[in-house]
Amino acid sequence: NKAAMDDLVKNLRKAMAANLADLEWMSDTTKVKAEEKLDSFNPKIGYPNKFETYETLTIGNNALDNAIAATKWQLEDNIADLGQPVDKKRWFMTPQTVNAYYNPSYNEIVFPAAILQPPFFNISADPAVNYGAIGGVIGHEMGHGFDDQGAKYDANGVLQNWWTDEDLVGFRKLGDALAAQYSSYCPLDDGETCVNGRLTLGENIGDLGGLSMAYRAYQLSLDGKEAPVIDGLTGDQRFFLAWAQVWRAKYRDEAQRRQLLTDPHSPPYYRVNGVVRNLNEWYEAFGVEPGDALYLAPEERVRIW
Repeated sequence: NKAAMDDLVKNLRKAMAANLADLEWMSDTTKVKAEEKLDSFNPKIGYPNKFETYETLTIGNNALDNAIAATKWQLEDNIADLGQPVDKKRWFMTPQTVNAYYNPSYNEIVFPAAILQPPFFNISADPAVNYGAIGGVIGHEMGHGFDDQGAKYDANGVLQNWWTDEDLVGFRKLGDALAAQYSSYCPLDDGETCVNGRLTLGENIGDLGGLSMAYRAYQLSLDGKEAPVIDGLTGDQRFFLAWAQVWRAKYRDEAQRRQLLTDPHSPPYYRVNGVVRNLNEWYEAFGVEPGDALYLAPEERVRIW
């Protein structure tokens, strides 16, 4: 799994480099800085070479006492790091966590072992499925390095501006357009309770850029060959369906209302449908035309990365 993930990450990086080169809204000056940041990404896959151990933590039979002791142990461990060199080999998520993250201060993308299983990843699955699922997640985390917050950090994880003034204005304009799209999605209370496009902007940039990168990486993996039709579905169709299957979920209205108010992630339905309607490749894969439910006019589609 680690070797296969290494290949996926390498192809995603190639895809993002190609996407950067094709950007019409970004100047060559800023592109150079963006490419430096991309080249400096540090991917971590599976598990750390050295595991954190808890020999000095005493565990008893009382759950509350154990929770307090664990919190105290973590605090003391953090304090012990003060004045010490930064350990960039350290992980901030356990291998048993089904998740992934981008750390802007370290400029690293991290994929714990637990996410390397279906529906995100399957070593024996069709490449279209893996690129559409875990490939989209890899691209999402890479995209965080260039979202509304991650873009404030340079290749070394330093908080400093590396954009030209004109490019920064252009980037924010695209972000505003994407935020407006998502703010128009209102799944509850007869259209009164809506997605907060500004709150979710960073995650939406990650999803949109991530799936775009993953699609290009999938095409690179084909090396000019035609993908086979499987179960009546083309490779492109399987790619987009894999992204949809990753985010299948069912919420009670109360739970979704709370998510809409507090979660920086859009609801799963919009993490899929809000993204694909901005990608020309999705229209071509499924023959989506004006009048179809998710159709968005070409001039209204947003493409940032």
